[in-house]
Amino acid sequence: MAVIILADDGVPFDGTSPDTGPLGGAEAAVIGLLEALAARGHTVTAYTRCTKAVAVRGVAWRPLGDGLPESADLYIANRAHHLIAACPAARRQMFWIHNPASYLLKLRYLLPLWRVKPVIVFSGAYHASTYPAWAPAGARKIVPYGLPDVFRQDKTERPPPAPVAIFTSNPLRGLDGLLDLWADRIHPALPQARFLIHSGLGTYRGGADRHRAAMEAVLAKAQSLTAKGVICRDPLPRAELIPVLKAARLMLYSGDVGETFCLAVGEAQALGLPAVVRPIGSLPERVRDGQTGFVARDDAAMAAWAMALLSDDALWSAQHSAALAMQGAWGWDHAAAEIGTLLAPL
Repeated sequence: MAVIILADDGVPFDGTSPDTGPLGGAEAAVIGLLEALAARGHTVTAYTRCTKAVAVRGVAWRPLGDGLPESADLYIANRAHHLIAACPAARRQMFWIHNPASYLLKLRYLLPLWRVKPVIVFSGAYHASTYPAWAPAGARKIVPYGLPDVFRQDKTERPPPAPVAIFTSNPLRGLDGLLDLWADRIHPALPQARFLIHSGLGTYRGGADRHRAAMEAVLAKAQSLTAKGVICRDPLPRAELIPVLKAARLMLYSGDVGETFCLAVGEAQALGLPAVVRPIGSLPERVRDGQTGFVARDDAAMAAWAMALLSDDALWSAQHSAALAMQGAWGWDHAAAEIGTLLAPL
């Protein structure tokens, strides 16, 4: 088995983070992949901005300030340009990115990418398309995020629930427009329906402070629409989020060009929750149009499909069953197996 090192210089987190509060998608992905690699027998150490050393589910977490080792069988630099060459004697090098790749076209990224030539790992076809063919890379590999087993295991069909739409992502990822859609089109036609929003800055553990004012403005708008059936709640840890998603009827999410995978929709679909989304970013890769939800071409179509799923029990049940059957097959063990191919022929 291999020695695998990952380094991340983003928000502070470690393997205990999913159990103590809400977590951003990239951080959840790091934890999911590393734990799956450890479960496969690899020796896995993560260096992040965590405050102390801790071992969780087979992964050793260390403060980045302790310094990285010189070598590993596989070194994974996560996001940051200054980490790309930080483990110079590693036998295999991987650079994992989580946002559209246009930011890599800056000199501070291009130089270490050209020198080290790591395998750049993308999370989907849309994501890979954001990095031009001429840009440097040792290779390019698509490895979708895995879905945690807790979202994939329960395939029990549920009866149609109350007409509650839910939003569980960053408030800057289209929530402002969804609030207008809800207030102007959906609520007047279905006044008994509710729009439940679990969103806030807590998910980002201080990493979104520069967007605080914009986020707070959107959330204030949501809070002003209580008379229109909008309900605002704090973001939830994974264990508490699952029953809330199961009790909802619809994931309503328009998307954003910055969304390269969208765990929020992927997790909801795996639990059998139909989704209505727009054809933006990676969302057409998450929803099977007409089967597990709808990819709506415009606001009118989005409102129409949302109202249909909120009110038509037969349509909801068919898409609920399809989502349970067709979504959520890809877990972190599958992703770890793909990452493991980078180790050949070690």
